[in-house]
Amino acid sequence: MKSNLLIIGSGFLIFAACSEKQPHDQPIIEHEAVAEIATESMGIPRTASADGASVFFITPTSGAIVSNPIVIEFGITGMDIVKAGTEQENSGHHHLLIDTELPAMGMPIPADDHHIHFGDGSDSAEISLEPGEHTVQMLLGDYLHIPHNPPLSSAQITIIVK
Repeated sequence: MKSNLLIIGSGFLIFAACSEKQPHDQPIIEHEAVAEIATESMGIPRTASADGASVFFITPTSGAIVSNPIVIEFGITGMDIVKAGTEQENSGHHHLLIDTELPAMGMPIPADDHHIHFGDGSDSAEISLEPGEHTVQMLLGDYLHIPHNPPLSSAQITIIVK
């Protein structure tokens, strides 16, 4: 029997066993399921989002042809924007996802070139992207950078940088 190990967080370990028949390039547990197990096991509750709340782009619009610096304006209804680390009901802060899909909902949103955090509570930004077609999407995170339950994400839009 082969096994896969996944380390999540500081020293936390999930062990998943698989049989010899299971190809080792196929996950035995989907990424989202692992994240949910880890979140529950680590005691990290997902913060509830307000009923009817939504996030959306004010600018740019899908299909927009833009140039650097690109002005991004985040819109939100039904929730407040606060700085990361501020634990307040019906609140969170924006994350901009660039050329990527939504991350695991039960874990903190990654911080890298594809996941830009606005933990300072800002509702707009100027970014620069390489010329060409790009996708962008918004995802609200709670005080711990974990998406709400249910998650508040915008539609993924496509922009063209000239």
